[in-house]
Amino acid sequence: MRRLLHSAMLLLCFACAVPASASTVYNRTFHSPALDRDWTYTIYLPTGYHSDGPRLPVLYLLHGNNGEPTDWITQGHLQSTVDGLIERHEIPSVVIVMPQGGTDWYVNRKEKIETAFFDNLIPEIETHYAVEKERGGRAIGGVSMGGFGALRYAMTRPDHFCGVLLLSPAIYADEPPPASAARRVGVFGDRQFDLRVWHALNYPALWNAYMSKPWRLPMFVSSGDDDLTIQAEASALYTHLRLAGNPATLRIVDGGHTWDVWRGLLPAALKYTLACFG
Repeated sequence: MRRLLHSAMLLLCFACAVPASASTVYNRTFHSPALDRDWTYTIYLPTGYHSDGPRLPVLYLLHGNNGEPTDWITQGHLQSTVDGLIERHEIPSVVIVMPQGGTDWYVNRKEKIETAFFDNLIPEIETHYAVEKERGGRAIGGVSMGGFGALRYAMTRPDHFCGVLLLSPAIYADEPPPASAARRVGVFGDRQFDLRVWHALNYPALWNAYMSKPWRLPMFVSSGDDDLTIQAEASALYTHLRLAGNPATLRIVDGGHTWDVWRGLLPAALKYTLACFG
């Protein structure tokens, strides 16, 4: 009898220790008119989130080439990382949206994924979740191919976001190296890779228009030191931003083009980028 009572007390204590509404991760699908198909995304809702509660800031995270939205969770350990940062009051409570990008490089080439992001995904999130709808409550980030997309979206629509997170962004200012997926995914060129298309869509072509606008988005730029080409590109981007008076920080850490590197960078990246929600 005493053992049964002791076990019951332990279970009761455990139940009391579990948050009433722990953070959750869901996979969702909706119809995108711009893509003319169903589109999937993964969404993180923080502890205490309620659909009828106060509107929370939102971070959009773009995955790498041929990856999955859930890579942020399974390989990046995003849920536990964000839970801990929020619990320690190092970042605000935030909703995080991770759309499926396939190998589209987040541009309107194979399909209208860039149009879909702004015209379909953002309204989908702002209609169905309690998130903020103004620039000061939105940030964007990405890894590798997703870094290319995040930088492009930030520079073309700086009125939509207040901060940018770039983990090993594949943003080769001159041209992608021979091994880059950009050369073989059928995005930058109709039948074969076309350097003119690459340059037209990459960030240097967006620079003057971005700098002519009143917004300067703080950017977290990072890479592993064994990722030689991207390390050089990240450092060059950081230098250009700082010389232009755009807030930015640069982190070069040990490692290559891997989730080991990005997982380790994530806490600092989130703290820097989400400070814009203040």
